[in-house]
Amino acid sequence: MSGLAVWAAEHRAGLLNRTTDRRQYVFAYDPAAMSPDAQVSLTMPVRLESWLSRDLHPVFQMNLPEGALLDAIRRAIAKLASVDDLTILRVTGGNQVGRNRFSLPEDTAPGIVETVESLDAMLSYPDTRELFHELVSKYALRSGVSGVQPKVMLDATERGSAAVGGYIVKSWGAEYPCLAANEFFCMTAAQRAGLPVPEFHMSENGGLFVMKRFDMAADGSPLGFEDMCSLQALGTAEKYSSTYERAAKSIKDFVSGENLQYAREQFFASLVLSNMVRNGDAHLKNFGVLYDHPGAPVRLAPVYDVVTTTAYIPKDVPALSLAGTKKWWPRKIVEKFAVTHLAVPVGRVGQILEEIAEAVTETRGVLLAYIKEHQEFREVGERMLAAWDAGVSGTLSVQP
Repeated sequence: MSGLAVWAAEHRAGLLNRTTDRRQYVFAYDPAAMSPDAQVSLTMPVRLESWLSRDLHPVFQMNLPEGALLDAIRRAIAKLASVDDLTILRVTGGNQVGRNRFSLPEDTAPGIVETVESLDAMLSYPDTRELFHELVSKYALRSGVSGVQPKVMLDATERGSAAVGGYIVKSWGAEYPCLAANEFFCMTAAQRAGLPVPEFHMSENGGLFVMKRFDMAADGSPLGFEDMCSLQALGTAEKYSSTYERAAKSIKDFVSGENLQYAREQFFASLVLSNMVRNGDAHLKNFGVLYDHPGAPVRLAPVYDVVTTTAYIPKDVPALSLAGTKKWWPRKIVEKFAVTHLAVPVGRVGQILEEIAEAVTETRGVLLAYIKEHQEFREVGERMLAAWDAGVSGTLSVQP
């Protein structure tokens, strides 16, 4: 394969390839596309000089499928082509999170196959395991989205409407049972706390978690999205290798001034939420920024991918370091972080802590009711309840 054409929204931005010795990846902007709108990343401004990287550039790595989705793609194309990063980008290239798309150099546009499902039908389908297998076979090669959890991207008619929206549909395997319900209640706590969240749903039998894509405008056009790995010039494999202090600096470096204080408070609130619900997977790829187009104001993306990981890994710890440690932090540590690294006023820090604690406690009641009605969720649900109780009391504790 002679490289890939890279598209930034509708603009053909340039060519991505490997050097002749195959030791580096090279991306070169097309001399005919020297427009700010062709910019592929906030960290890679348009220029004549090529962008070289030993590994695939982080912004292009960002959406490489992982886990079950990657396995499905490999099985589908193994007989037809060697399976490397450029091949994966080629087959998923027309449907990516964010503005970037990929195609063969000779293509006049990235290929997008448009089919539409029914959101209502997915949420009410009786056998969601069978449904998800069908969705994977249908959409795996159209799903440029990262994350180990089994998932696909698709378009669906919205509830009670003829409008079509983009959605990410997630399921779960034997290793993490009832993960859809776990994420649903964690996201419900985020929503109750007033944090910005995408529209999300759980299927009637708890087998699927469905989230509306937040990287698309109301008219369906793609928004710019870059996760913290991309902003920190780190590959996906390094998503656990940073710190929350460095993430705070990335927010300062990339979020526009008019959105900065809100972004800082949102980031702090999401950190407190993860600490309280014992979400040990709040890594760099689970934070990101959004912008309408290059040069437009940059804002923090909404909260997403929050789960109680200690329901499956009892001794799990936070994904990134804070104050030099990976542990569930008491009030003193998170307060100091908010004031020192996020410039959140002391009074607001206390208010956010109370708001998150109240939201988790309120959601606890809904979670308990769901456990009583769904015996298959009892074991995981009771572990979540215990984790939340420990998380709220531990985070509000003034003890070190």
